[in-house]
Amino acid sequence: MRSLLPHLAGVAIEEVTEVGGVVCIRASALAAAVACVRCGCDATRVHSRYERYLADAPVGGRRLVVRLRVRRLFCDQPSCGARTFAEQVEGVTVRHGRRTPLLREMLEGIAVALAGRAGARLATALHASASRSTLLRLLAALPDPIAETPRVLGVDDFALRRGQNYGTVLIDCETGAPLELLPGRDAQTLVNWLATHPGVDVICRDRSGSYAEGARIGAPDAMQVADRFHLWQNLGKAVERCVARHRDCLRATEPQSTDRSDPQHQNEEPVGRFAQRAQRHHAKVHDLLAQGHSIRGIARGLGWGQRTVQRYARAATWQELVDGKWKGPRPSKLDPFKPYLRRRWESGCCNALQLHREITELGYPGSYALVRVYLEQHRAKPDPIAPPPPTVRQVTGWLTRHPDKLSEDDRPRLKAVLERCPELRAAAGHVRAFGEMLTMLQGQHLLGWIAAVRADDLPGLTFFANGLESDLNAVTAGLTMRWNSGPVEGRVNHIKMIKRQMFGRAGLPLLRKRVLLTAAQR
Repeated sequence: MRSLLPHLAGVAIEEVTEVGGVVCIRASALAAAVACVRCGCDATRVHSRYERYLADAPVGGRRLVVRLRVRRLFCDQPSCGARTFAEQVEGVTVRHGRRTPLLREMLEGIAVALAGRAGARLATALHASASRSTLLRLLAALPDPIAETPRVLGVDDFALRRGQNYGTVLIDCETGAPLELLPGRDAQTLVNWLATHPGVDVICRDRSGSYAEGARIGAPDAMQVADRFHLWQNLGKAVERCVARHRDCLRATEPQSTDRSDPQHQNEEPVGRFAQRAQRHHAKVHDLLAQGHSIRGIARGLGWGQRTVQRYARAATWQELVDGKWKGPRPSKLDPFKPYLRRRWESGCCNALQLHREITELGYPGSYALVRVYLEQHRAKPDPIAPPPPTVRQVTGWLTRHPDKLSEDDRPRLKAVLERCPELRAAAGHVRAFGEMLTMLQGQHLLGWIAAVRADDLPGLTFFANGLESDLNAVTAGLTMRWNSGPVEGRVNHIKMIKRQMFGRAGLPLLRKRVLLTAAQR
């Protein structure tokens, strides 16, 4: 039993019984002398004895209860204020506790991972029943993990209730561990925390003016680093405004209609994989027919269907087999009546049903559908519908995407837009230059880039360049140093996951406790 339940090594097990799926262990304390809870001196004189019922961690899928017989002892030290005290067994009992430390630790882990309702369901399934309120009390009683003042601090905001209440999350960018969740996202919130935690050297933040002011007041000696992701995000919005101002350049030129009735198109040879296969199979079937094989024998030898072999055998040329890709002449039952149909059409009779009746009386044995299809070739066809021009967001995506990531269809469309609009062509060059600065950490070229953008006076981009100059030191550091707000964004996603797990019903104290403790357990 001591190997199976090592936390009961300090008691003498007297009896083990099972009643109704509950395992009950009767035990008593072993220690001859017990230290006083106040003065620490050993006491041996017994005042009384009583039993404590302690819920323990389940064993073998069954609840476990420990009936522990403990003593109440006299403290014989005259200077001690305690006349009597209750005996506590290490690893089994705590003052006023009805659970063993092992079960409490198990429930605390469930509460940290799942909080109230979900944690209560899991605890019941594990035969360690506890109410959601109990789990929340255990969670609130846990101490916060010890966090030292970081050298590199990450700051970002998160939504407690989107559009209404927000908070501030602080993390250690070197380890990724969360340090604190604060109410509000104004400058004073950050100033107060930095005042009680001196020693921060680098502060990674987004482009928010509140955090910039809070970092400047709370840690004037710290270097501020603007996050590269937010810089690129701000550039994307500036490019979108620039493209919107030149939306007239996105309209494509009128497409040239292609008339299939043109003799030049009629004489074109079909191309493509289907045409090559039709030519190859047509030649094979006619070679076998020339050798004297039957259609059924060819189908059996090639493993084709008999109708497929018949279709190849009846075609005089392989071009007749390429439907939709070649419009060469084919023999038809309508051929002898086509001159009559053309004369009637030119005289003004455009009713296909009437013309079908007339040629039927002249001996036409075919269907009305063949006549209708033939007459459709002589009707005036509308010009093909031009494809819609690309939207502002599409062009913005093309300009802010890496050239190697563009699809084969997007590249010519972007090239056509840039050829029509020199302003967007200049904007594309500035976007590429800024992307190189960002990926290669070449912040020393930032002032030259700002001057080049101002020289072109592009809407949106000029405003973006002015904003960079107002936060020049932080932006230059963000484009030069390796630090960024990536770990902070990851922690914000962690906060969102925990919020959704609690269905948005948790306040900041419970959310803060779970975020700090779940990160500490990893």
